[in-house]
Amino acid sequence: MTVLVRSASLTKYSGIARAAGIDPVQMVSHVGLDRECLHTPDLRIPEFRLAEVLETSARITACHSLGLLMGETWRLSDFGPVSLTLQHQPTLRDALAEVERYRHLLSDSVATQFTEHANVVVLRVTLLTGRQQPGRQAMELTVGAVLCLIRAILGAQWKPRCVYFSHAAPQDLRVHRRLLGQQVEFGCEFDGVVLSSQDLDRVTPLADASLARYARELLDLRSPSKEHSLAADVRRAIHLLLPRGRSAVEQVAQNLGVSPRTLQRQLEQRGETFSGLVNQVRRELAERYLQSQQQSISRTADLLGFSEVSAFTRWFGGQFGKPPTRWVMEGRGIVSQEDINRPTGG
Repeated sequence: MTVLVRSASLTKYSGIARAAGIDPVQMVSHVGLDRECLHTPDLRIPEFRLAEVLETSARITACHSLGLLMGETWRLSDFGPVSLTLQHQPTLRDALAEVERYRHLLSDSVATQFTEHANVVVLRVTLLTGRQQPGRQAMELTVGAVLCLIRAILGAQWKPRCVYFSHAAPQDLRVHRRLLGQQVEFGCEFDGVVLSSQDLDRVTPLADASLARYARELLDLRSPSKEHSLAADVRRAIHLLLPRGRSAVEQVAQNLGVSPRTLQRQLEQRGETFSGLVNQVRRELAERYLQSQQQSISRTADLLGFSEVSAFTRWFGGQFGKPPTRWVMEGRGIVSQEDINRPTGG
């Protein structure tokens, strides 16, 4: 199934592209998108096309912070019809809940989830793309949009305690430091933002409960199509919970607000199984972690919920037809000693 996102991201792209010296119309046409995407924010476009535009543009211009610069221009209104209800939520916690409630109107790709600790909140941002790597530009654009939402609720002067990215650091960090602050880390196990725990429930004085209710009524009328795929919802939850060791059916069902038995029954009615969806997500994440070279095989096994590396190795061999060590070496163009020593025929 093709992952779709709103074309709002490309309406931000035009100005950044021109400033970098490239023609935005030519770029979107090159990847097979209609130029109307550059002017109409509520079109639904394939996520991989958007990523291709961003990554190709960054490569051509050597502007490796292109996605982040687009995120800098993001405004609350760029969340489209959902922006009115977001604007009038009393707290950031409520705003994040609305993002989850109406994510089918925003993007099939973006998933967010926060965890509360003693003094901080960790807000994880995940891109479900179906590709091995979501790409630096798409991820940094998404984090930039999330920061815009937080600042719209908490005030323009708010700054995160820290921002984490799973991809490697660019050579030049000046744009990142300017927009994100000094505490930016790369090569991490997740992408996301850390904020103070008190930020989550700080009351927004300009919030209007009546306008928020009115906006929700309009959105519910606009989008009776809440029949989004249950399997997609389960996969989204597994993506978020698996690296934290919480991907059991009971935990995923709790995340979705249903009982484990109800979840399994509904999946069976649709020809799916919970274990099959866990396996799909594990395959995607295994490729992503090992291809990125940011995680070791042992750490990858841990992130995918395997208590022993040997169990992960057996599972990986059954899925990919070779052990993870060999898969990694072949992916990096390395010939193993075993290959050198193997006798050739003839």
